[in-house]
Amino acid sequence: MSFQEYLKYLTKLFVQYMDTPKDERRLRKTPRESWSSRWFGAIPMSIRLLWRK
Repeated sequence: MSFQEYLKYLTKLFVQYMDTPKDERRLRKTPRESWSSRWFGAIPMSIRLLWRK
């Protein structure tokens, strides 16, 4: 991929982003998972389940 193609691609993405309404851009953001599951996977969840029983 040449630099010009890459620049066209980035420009296209930027224009698409700017064309979407501000409210719609906010709705796309998904809530992040907790830091423990993001860093360690399913292990903290399994420990919590065992602890609650």
